[in-house]
Amino acid sequence: MNVVVTGGNRGIGYAVCAELARRGHRVVVVARDAARGEQAVRSLPGEAELVVGDLSAVAGMRSVAERLAEVCPRIDVLVHNAGLWPSKLTRTADGLEEAFAVNHLAPYTLNRLLEERLTRVVQVSAGLYVKGKADPARTAYGLDFHPLRTYADTKLCNAALLPLFAERWRTRGVTIDAVHPGVINTGLGARGGPVGLLLRAAKRFWKTPDQGAAPVVALTAGSTTGRYYDGLKEIPLTVDRDLGLRLWEQAGKLSGVA
Repeated sequence: MNVVVTGGNRGIGYAVCAELARRGHRVVVVARDAARGEQAVRSLPGEAELVVGDLSAVAGMRSVAERLAEVCPRIDVLVHNAGLWPSKLTRTADGLEEAFAVNHLAPYTLNRLLEERLTRVVQVSAGLYVKGKADPARTAYGLDFHPLRTYADTKLCNAALLPLFAERWRTRGVTIDAVHPGVINTGLGARGGPVGLLLRAAKRFWKTPDQGAAPVVALTAGSTTGRYYDGLKEIPLTVDRDLGLRLWEQAGKLSGVA
């Protein structure tokens, strides 16, 4: 089985890659940093390959899709794990807020560009999406940026497209589900100052990346579609369909896939 994992060089992504490699699957790690990506691939216990690319830029998303098409004529599972929790507003070369690009636009773009090769997609989500208040006209450009809320906003954007992809692919036999892996001790959201100190102290009591990877790995073998899981438990997905349709149209334009 060919499994592609974005952000597979560290944290939950690396733990997912390691477990799937141990099970005998071929793993393709997508990483922005070539050196860290190569180190991760060398340490995996099985067949693994690296694709280097920047998922914060539309050109990078397209480059990653092109490279994946070369190394994987068939993608049995695509795991969207790469994610950002920004502490300050950063805009990409496309003028987009960086977390919006990585957390939302990149999964959409890869799904669309690779959909003829896909069999299953697993989106690593966050339970905080229910706290999001996304406004496509503002969130995409960081006009409503907030160091805590923006993560939830962009995860809401991503979750809102889940039922639309499930509908689009239903007759093709392609399935897609999302999973909140729990509160995991990784580098996500790391920051300095007093808030950073408190966060580091709290993280000592959070789950390990291996524990966070377990439900993601389990879903790679799943057969449901359009479902949202909290760990291994399915829970209702609370998203507004109209918002999803607006975000879908916007993503098509921003990515050039439309």
